[in-house]
Amino acid sequence: MTSSIRRYACALAAAALIVSGCIEPDSSTKAAPADSGTAAAAKPSSPQILNIVDATGNLQLTQGILDNFQKEHPEVVSKIVTRTAAPAEITSAIKAEQHSGHLGADLVLAGTDTLTAGLAQGIWQKVSPPEGVYTEDAAKMQELAQGHGVVVTEYPAGPLFMYNPKTVPTPPTTAAELLAYAKAHPGKVSYAQPRNSGPARTMLMGLPYLLGDRDPKNPETWHRTWEFLTEMTPYNPPHPGSTAQTMTDLASGTVDIIAATTGWDINSRALGTVPAEMKVVALGGFHWVMDAHYAAVPNGIGTNKLSAVLNLIRYMLQPKQQAITFDNGYFYPGPAVKGATIDLAPTDSQDVIRKFGRPEYDNLIRNSPKETPLPADAQARAFDLWDRMAASLAKK
Repeated sequence: MTSSIRRYACALAAAALIVSGCIEPDSSTKAAPADSGTAAAAKPSSPQILNIVDATGNLQLTQGILDNFQKEHPEVVSKIVTRTAAPAEITSAIKAEQHSGHLGADLVLAGTDTLTAGLAQGIWQKVSPPEGVYTEDAAKMQELAQGHGVVVTEYPAGPLFMYNPKTVPTPPTTAAELLAYAKAHPGKVSYAQPRNSGPARTMLMGLPYLLGDRDPKNPETWHRTWEFLTEMTPYNPPHPGSTAQTMTDLASGTVDIIAATTGWDINSRALGTVPAEMKVVALGGFHWVMDAHYAAVPNGIGTNKLSAVLNLIRYMLQPKQQAITFDNGYFYPGPAVKGATIDLAPTDSQDVIRKFGRPEYDNLIRNSPKETPLPADAQARAFDLWDRMAASLAKK
């Protein structure tokens, strides 16, 4: 195992990431012309300070990788500065900075929402990973980047439903049974506003598969899904503005069943947010709706910065570093590349997964269909339709 991983890592380190885009010169190196397809230099001419913006919560998974890179490669980076930003704001901010010529981000850690919003605005450079490094699922998510971002973490997500076995001894196993439970127990089945919640968003995108809608990729055609939600919403409590609130409500006994994902299930129990004895169920007809985080490089960074960023991305895709993303189950499993197995993860991560992971996840991940999420424009339309439905029912 060790020798094969070492060979893989060496091959990965030797691979080149090809980039193109409008690159402005930095203080020491002339920029490559736009769309040149020129490979960045193997290393920058001097150690660089990298400014990284996290727009998706990815630092919880990858901060350890960044720390390792800075320690191991002082010839590439002298310092890595990180900050967080709201997904809805970061792409417009970068666009404005590119117009002003004063770019404040060298790398953005992006969710599918930020990635696709940036694609629409044309702010990302072309950056492609080495061939053959990804798992099958991560390779599917990589296609969404359209050559303008690199998957750094991936997980199957959901939709799952988390429940309290003390109050729900016989959990629903179909969407019809979930609806029946909500009607029989008003206020006890909850999910947050999809626009603000990963589990709720995943539930919304997963229901068309559960219910057999004709085109799960087009929310305008989700007749069964909107009918189901319209019928259930009067029996839901007011939809919280965050997933965290639904977890708190489940822990307090305010509700019995909430929307969840693998990560929210494992991580919330590991942190003690909800009791460890909480259970999860996947409904009949279940399809995973996958999720991923990306490394996206804005147009406009100088070639020295670009070289440092590409070295960092290559490093992030090494199996030993990827195993760090098992974390505390927040994005379970997390790793996007082949060979990043749990035995390579830090001991703390292994202990968390051993204690709070679920054996049934391995079977579900192996045997259930997996779907990519809606692109940003379709997601936005789905959120608008949900908001309109909820507002209409609230008036009655």
